[in-house]
Amino acid sequence: MSDQGARSVLVTGANRGIGRAIAERFVAAGDAVATIYRSGELPEGVHGVVGDVRDTASVDAAFAAIEEHQGPVEVVVANAGVTRDQLLMRMSDEDFATVLDTNLGGAFRVARRASKGMVRLRRGRIVLISSVVAMYGGPGQVNYASSKAGLVGMARSITRELGGRGITANVVAPGFIDTAMTQALPEKKQQEYLGAIPAGRFGSVDDVAAAVEFLAGDAAAYISGAVIPVDGGLGMGH
Repeated sequence: MSDQGARSVLVTGANRGIGRAIAERFVAAGDAVATIYRSGELPEGVHGVVGDVRDTASVDAAFAAIEEHQGPVEVVVANAGVTRDQLLMRMSDEDFATVLDTNLGGAFRVARRASKGMVRLRRGRIVLISSVVAMYGGPGQVNYASSKAGLVGMARSITRELGGRGITANVVAPGFIDTAMTQALPEKKQQEYLGAIPAGRFGSVDDVAAAVEFLAGDAAAYISGAVIPVDGGLGMGH
């Protein structure tokens, strides 16, 4: 985004999986990287602030600590997310509300707070981590798919609001990625999913991190409001 060296980057939920790989990639690029996370071990070189993206005061306090440590956030990646899978008829209000408030509400709170500094800087990159199920759908995932689909409207509305200030907002939609969650699936289910993916393999967390790095960089300055699928072709046409 800037040719002036290290940027101030925030990746929420950088303690595991996709978020961890994204944070590690920015660290390797020489950026100052921080995270808001709830628990767990962080990658080397990542400044951690414990916080809860469901709580505005917690997000604001975390941003204040991060800004004091590494200056105004120039790149924010909203990655923190949860699942509470359940069939529609059995899904409780709490199952629905928890997932929406974390995945969609959390991205909103983080993007809102980051935008204040970005407007002053007149530059910024907002990347929201969605999912192939946002457009493809998934049985037992009415709450999760709704939360991830909402990120598309969020990024596009942010683009229309802030696009003239050097700020971009994009969505990355991973498909089946080889993480602990995927590895825990029964072998038969894994083979079923593999059969539906044109690439014939699960993605790696690095596949997703590479797309995020691109969107955060100078080369993507004219890309905003886009949904970038990283799914081996699984969600084509959706």
